[in-house]
Amino acid sequence: MCATLRPMEPEATRPHMPGYGILPPTEGTGLLPWSWATERLTGSHDYWVTTTWPDGRPHLTPVWGAWFDDAVWFSCSGKCRKTRNLERDSRCSIATDNPYEPVIVEANAERVREAGEMQTFTDTVNDKYETDYGVDFFTDNAVFAARPTSAFALDEADFPGSPTRWRFR
Repeated sequence: MCATLRPMEPEATRPHMPGYGILPPTEGTGLLPWSWATERLTGSHDYWVTTTWPDGRPHLTPVWGAWFDDAVWFSCSGKCRKTRNLERDSRCSIATDNPYEPVIVEANAERVREAGEMQTFTDTVNDKYETDYGVDFFTDNAVFAARPTSAFALDEADFPGSPTRWRFR
């Protein structure tokens, strides 16, 4: 999976939000830089992952995870609803845990199985959450790397002047 990485230089635009008084891209805070979003993705303690049931209903759950290698990485039980949903349809939405400076990514999640990537994920999670999991813990579960196709963020301190949407090539 890592061999196919694309550079993370997304195109930033102002999202279409009729009725919210959103300013043009050059007014207010202006378009947020992607670095602003990645800081919040990195710093988020939890992430909210939305998948879809087979009948199309949304399925929303919180997870521990980490932003690295241009993706949100997380784990869950190998047989849980989230895993089954992602194995059927890899599309998902993931949000950070801060409602005042939210970052929401639309992504495609790919199950991670390569030993080196599993070790990197384990080390990253142990560092972030001050845990001592062994790689076998995650091998027995499912680990996913969700790479954004688009993202949205805003800073509530400048609600009309900060909304930004990014599209990835």
